[in-house]
Amino acid sequence: MANLYERFLECFTPRLDAPFIVRPDGGTISYAELHAATGRIANLLASLGIGRGDRVAMQVEKSAEGLLVYLATLRIGAIHLPLNPAYTPRELGYFLRDAEPALFVCSPGNEAVLGALCHDAGIPQVLTLGTAGDGSLLAAAAAMPETFATLDVAGDELAAILYTSGTTGRSKGAMLTHDNLGSNAETLADLWRFTRDDVLLHALPTFHTHGLFVATNIILLTGARMIFLPAFDLATMIRLLPRSTVLMGVPTFYSRLLSRSDFTRELVGNMRLFVSGSAPLLAEVHREFSARTGHAILERYGMTETNMNSSNPYDADRVPGSVGLPLPGVEIRITDPETATPLPQGGIGMIEVRGPNVFAGYWRMPEKTAEEKRADGFFITGDVGSFDARGYLFISGRAKDLIISGGLNVYPAEVEALIDELPGVAECAVIGVPHPDLGEGVVAVVAAKAPGAVEAEAIKAALAGTLAAFKRPKQVFVVDELPRNAMGKIQKAELRKAYAGTFA
Repeated sequence: MANLYERFLECFTPRLDAPFIVRPDGGTISYAELHAATGRIANLLASLGIGRGDRVAMQVEKSAEGLLVYLATLRIGAIHLPLNPAYTPRELGYFLRDAEPALFVCSPGNEAVLGALCHDAGIPQVLTLGTAGDGSLLAAAAAMPETFATLDVAGDELAAILYTSGTTGRSKGAMLTHDNLGSNAETLADLWRFTRDDVLLHALPTFHTHGLFVATNIILLTGARMIFLPAFDLATMIRLLPRSTVLMGVPTFYSRLLSRSDFTRELVGNMRLFVSGSAPLLAEVHREFSARTGHAILERYGMTETNMNSSNPYDADRVPGSVGLPLPGVEIRITDPETATPLPQGGIGMIEVRGPNVFAGYWRMPEKTAEEKRADGFFITGDVGSFDARGYLFISGRAKDLIISGGLNVYPAEVEALIDELPGVAECAVIGVPHPDLGEGVVAVVAAKAPGAVEAEAIKAALAGTLAAFKRPKQVFVVDELPRNAMGKIQKAELRKAYAGTFA
């Protein structure tokens, strides 16, 4: 039973009449309807000559029907390739030429422009899928039979390709197998105590591992249900939380919930778990959330190439600022970035991961795969961190974000944690920019909670007694907000570019 869909089917077959998806307006898709619809879509894809190993690329707005296409792609042994709806046609051109999909699925309103792009890229077929169940894909699938024999594939065959953000060069396609996705979802479902009685409030994007693979796959493996929001909407989330038991989110979700006076302990009385990931959660948000609701947010650590690697425990201490303990079956080690020698407990170095969750490699980039996957199977994440005495993992930042000022290493996360604790600070980013004497000068870009709530000189003064001089920001800039990507991660590359001339 290596095909991931067959694992799902075994789990939800006893609950075919139960809802898989509940729409905000109350409509549902049952597990029986899921199975029938994916059968029709699988038959359509097969009739178009799409099969084992072919790529099915999608750039559509979030919808329940988009998930059905993902599952149908698994059933025919093809490879799901979700793409961020925010990508421009120019950006899409790279992905389409690199992946060479057999089919591209886009929103109906984009068909004219993207159809021409696909023609130029040699993509043979284009179908459309809208957010209201409209478009040519479902119209064609409606005439197909719902019975389909799911292809028996090997566990190491590809189920999906997710492209990395490409902030440090050409975007790379991470190849994820049926076993990569299945093993990780099974581990998390057990660790986070999911049952068929759970109701997940799903407000994440479905082109990313968190919303697509972590959230959706766990629900399918436990026969639970999702209240499926088309996007993050604070008012709708407040309305639906009393009907939910679990929320998976990014830190922005939680800071914005805390901004609402009607977000109360009573409102979340039915909730059992709040999960956060994709970006660091401020310790202040962790503490304020716990005080307001009685719930400690469970922070975890994952990435495109590995799905989830670590998690704070369900029953034991959930430590603010830590991403918890390695998942069962996953090994994490800290190594010296220069020598690759494992470091002792407490040493700050490169985070490396090995386990059944780790991807097969980068699509058509064997040299890059060899650079980032060691011969012993450990993947070099590019993140820097350390373990404390209890085995909890703390992330100091990305290796590329490390600042070397006057020959000394400055880890941005250490400086950011101190600034975040200062009155009036909403959040901050610490970066290194060119400096004529030091090589790199430390710069802090700080978002204030309200206009005039913080001053640059006051931040410098506050840090003077707590940080070594070489770690202190030489310049502090106060801004309204920090640039983020679709998953809520602060875009430090944009900040480095914007403030590159600070010490010129």
